[in-house]
Amino acid sequence: MPIAADDLPGLGRDPASVRRRIEHAERLLEGLITVPLINRKIGLDVLLDALPGIGPVAATAMGGWMVWEARNLGMSKWQLARMAGNVGVDLALSAIPWVGAIPDFFFRSNSRNLRMINRHLDRHHPALATVDGTAKRGR
Repeated sequence: MPIAADDLPGLGRDPASVRRRIEHAERLLEGLITVPLINRKIGLDVLLDALPGIGPVAATAMGGWMVWEARNLGMSKWQLARMAGNVGVDLALSAIPWVGAIPDFFFRSNSRNLRMINRHLDRHHPALATVDGTAKRGR
């Protein structure tokens, strides 16, 4: 009997699985490693800026995936437009080879989009509400 994606933890279409996937993607893109001395996290979003051309496009594709997941959650067109705008600004800032990593270091579009998604999920799926960014365990 084949295993469906919905049967595997974190791969389902339910809001809890989507939240986990998006939180992991945001951590990968924005908080992969901590920069010594300044104690600030960076992720693939900044690191990919070192690859002119393809790096920012790859980071934008991953940010676009987060917007796609938000669409599948039923977020409003206005919210999706704001999220797409965040990803677009991130791409524009990253487009400058090497120097683009500096503004990208400060403008964290994926973190902004995660906050929007979490607010939506907290409002429309209260059983999954978060406290300080972590999902409640007991209902």
